[in-house]
Amino acid sequence: MSSLFTSPAPRWFSIPAHRPFVQDLAQGLYDALMPLGPEALSQAVILTPTRRGARSLADAFIAAGGGAALLPPQIRPLGDLDEGEPPFEPGDLAVDLPAAIAPLQRRFELTRLVKENERALGRDLDASAALELADALGGFLDSLQIEEVPGDGLADLVSADLAEHWQVSRHFLETALNEWPKRLAAMGLVDTTRRRVALLRRLAETWTQNPPQGVLIAAGSTGTAPATADLLRVIAQAPQGAVVLPGLDDSLAAEAWDEVGEQHPQGAMKRLLTRAGITRTEVMPWPASHSFDSRGRWRRRVINEALRPAERTADWLTVIENLRAEGQTEGVDPIAEGLAGLSVVTARAEEEAATIAALLLRETLETPGKTAALVAPDQTLARRVAAKLARWGVGADSSAGLALSGCPGGALAGLVAKAAVDPLDPIVLLAILKHPFTRLGLDPETLERRRIELELQGLRGPRKTTWEALETQLRAKGADEALLLTAELRAALSRLEIGAEAQAPAEAARRLTETLEALSADPLGDTGDLWAGHGGETLGRLLAGLIDESHGLPQTSPRGFADLLSRLMSGESVRTGGSTHPRLRILGAIEARLTRADRLIVAGLEEGTWPQGAPLDPFLSRPMRAKLGLPPPERRVGLAAHDFAQAACAPEVILLHSERREGGPAVKSRWLWRLETLARGAGMILPGRPEVIDWARGLDAAGGYAPAKRPSPNPPIADRPRVMAVTRIEALTRDPYAVWARDILKLYPLERPDEAVEARARGTAIHKAFERLAEDHPVELPPDAAAIFEGLYVAELEAAGMPHEALARETALAKEAAAWVADLERRRRADGRTIHVELKGELTIEAPAGPFTVNARADRIEIDPQGYGHILDYKTGKAPSKKVVETGFSPQLTLTAAILQSGGFPTLGHPEPGELTYLEITGRKPAGREEVRAMPGDESALAAANAYEGLVKLISQFDHGRPYTSRTAPQFVKQYMSDYDHLARVFEWSTSGEEDGE
Repeated sequence: MSSLFTSPAPRWFSIPAHRPFVQDLAQGLYDALMPLGPEALSQAVILTPTRRGARSLADAFIAAGGGAALLPPQIRPLGDLDEGEPPFEPGDLAVDLPAAIAPLQRRFELTRLVKENERALGRDLDASAALELADALGGFLDSLQIEEVPGDGLADLVSADLAEHWQVSRHFLETALNEWPKRLAAMGLVDTTRRRVALLRRLAETWTQNPPQGVLIAAGSTGTAPATADLLRVIAQAPQGAVVLPGLDDSLAAEAWDEVGEQHPQGAMKRLLTRAGITRTEVMPWPASHSFDSRGRWRRRVINEALRPAERTADWLTVIENLRAEGQTEGVDPIAEGLAGLSVVTARAEEEAATIAALLLRETLETPGKTAALVAPDQTLARRVAAKLARWGVGADSSAGLALSGCPGGALAGLVAKAAVDPLDPIVLLAILKHPFTRLGLDPETLERRRIELELQGLRGPRKTTWEALETQLRAKGADEALLLTAELRAALSRLEIGAEAQAPAEAARRLTETLEALSADPLGDTGDLWAGHGGETLGRLLAGLIDESHGLPQTSPRGFADLLSRLMSGESVRTGGSTHPRLRILGAIEARLTRADRLIVAGLEEGTWPQGAPLDPFLSRPMRAKLGLPPPERRVGLAAHDFAQAACAPEVILLHSERREGGPAVKSRWLWRLETLARGAGMILPGRPEVIDWARGLDAAGGYAPAKRPSPNPPIADRPRVMAVTRIEALTRDPYAVWARDILKLYPLERPDEAVEARARGTAIHKAFERLAEDHPVELPPDAAAIFEGLYVAELEAAGMPHEALARETALAKEAAAWVADLERRRRADGRTIHVELKGELTIEAPAGPFTVNARADRIEIDPQGYGHILDYKTGKAPSKKVVETGFSPQLTLTAAILQSGGFPTLGHPEPGELTYLEITGRKPAGREEVRAMPGDESALAAANAYEGLVKLISQFDHGRPYTSRTAPQFVKQYMSDYDHLARVFEWSTSGEEDGE
């Protein structure tokens, strides 16, 4: 027998928090068993908390043997049992135990149970909401099974003075506890948790009656579940058995130990030792952890004192004095020694925290052989860090994995589910067409060519309401290749149940699967990487589960199924695999308990993240949980505190937290507050890493940043336009750069996919309705003019593709607007004036670089009996003010008047300008308004003359080489947006200030 087991049973050991757990464990067993022969080590059995801990321990045995070949012990995870895997099912241990229900099948069956009893909850649940409650119910059942609480105390659970909600919860839980076992029995299955507990109980009973004679070690577990705790007690009693605890604090004062509760890092181990009937003094130090390590020992002492029970923090100053008295014998300051190698970094937000963590990991690789690990309970942060490491071509072994919804296959499945809700959403269609898995039976070159044409000619701009409307537009534009792709895409999506009121999730999943395969098929029918790799396998397993096992789920609409699929995919993690760097790891909190690296970045140190807030239980209040015998939420805090303490005792630790999370202020983790408070009490501060913050903030910052100056392109005179519309003259006055970009460079803006059509459609419809009314009734207005105008307006809105929900609102406004228009027409036509709509006119001036022509299309010109030409322009928004018109910044009306006065409208002769008026038509209160900017006679004539002079002066300036400067009228920068503001970098130069007094 090894010297490790010469002491009498029970044998309880502990590896201090500052020591590398798996390395010390492996070294201790290697030293104890190898002298007995290689087979002694290979025949040992070691139980670890997790499967990843088992892999780390296997690597540690290789290191303990100096890299020599050896047969390691049998290492098995306690918390991840597989059927038929010894030592959990040796012989007939599980012969009469039913098989465990698959996790996905369990979720679906519980969802069916919730849906069937929704009336008891007083709610009408769709599939997604039922799944959410089913997950909460599953957690409740797991808690009962782990804690081995029978659940028969529900009848007395709710007192009369509690809210009715809890009465409803009790009745529902009673029903669930009655029906769920019956359903499992009918399927011949059992809950995984119940089966695991039963296996642990049988294993403990078997080993109690027939103790195993070989080496049996349980390492790293804190025995939070009663069955696990009792098995650990049996293992400790075995002839060659031992339990090795992670980081038991043997230096905590006795009075403080007595105060250890649920939230304390030592709370779980105190419960374990109490249940096993062992005192803390009976726990022996692990032999391989005896080496003297002054810094690590004092680090452990400092961390443990910082996390001592709140009731014992009042005497921290005394504790500090006592620690320093102890250190005098070694000639060190224990606080300074313990804080050496420990630093704190504060990031502004999660994104910066991820960048800092990635830089710290990358920095480690500059030292040959040095290892680093990120410890973070926040999987989102872990995934961000992994993504940022990719910029250097570094992959870290990450336990967080990737959410299925973030994998290529999952992303495509989510898009297709959305397409079932709204098959003509251009944004969704473009995302599907641009997805790397989409091939539609075409070769990549053909697909890309057709996709570009379909995007430009069909999917940009206002959305089409039907496939036929989209195809009609493509035919009108001669986009033949886009038409072919549209037919292929439409055929693929036709497999979905578009617009169905309700369907079984199994049927929706089957249709979704068929659609995915149709989209991803190449010319030979191969679906490529759709079902390949970890992501494809996970997606296939999820969809297969939906098809085969979701028959109990309630029927759901396409939108409900999309929500259900999104919820299911967000709960599925994909282990990305692939090549990773051997010296970098990204770990969860529990995995970090056993794994150690030269540098640990402990991240996510904000309240609500680490420790996490107590989960919301829709069924049980805190007093109800206590009355039922379930553990309080604080137990989670204690376990998290223990994991933090283990991580914080590494040789080099960077504690990383963010000032803001999810857009709001964040509070430092209570453990970081305590550590900083203890350090301040000792007259010290935790050092930072300001240079790393500078690296993070400078990583993507441009060096020697100098704000862009206001652009002033100066093209050759010969390239400058010689014909412009009055609306472009307005642009030339306000923002010459926009004229340079559009009229000289010919850069025309692309319409956005699914662009809102309300404003543009409203303006076009108003113009068309006025035009049709004047053409159909040029002289005499009919009695039902308002109804006619209303019909014309609404018909034009429909033709413009306005969505039905917006059209319903506009129809109501149209009635008010039509009444106002009818009254306007009667008033203005009363003197017998003639009305001319959409007339074209032009005026040519002599300029230094040659003739220059300005043209206009007048919305409406009225010639009255006195010979005045009244010019009207329709607006569905706010008309330019009188001051803006007079100063020449909005010269549309006044230049049109100048063209009219000069005879530029041939059919009208040379009338004098009359009223220059904007007609604002909104349909609101008031429904319309006449905004006169110049009265007939001298005022309008002067306005026309000033506009003409301004045009001559403006064109002369540009003919003499004036540059096309951006925003020469910056006072309008917020009122009038240009399609070219981004190209001109207006935000940059207008907010950063300009040099040379510009």
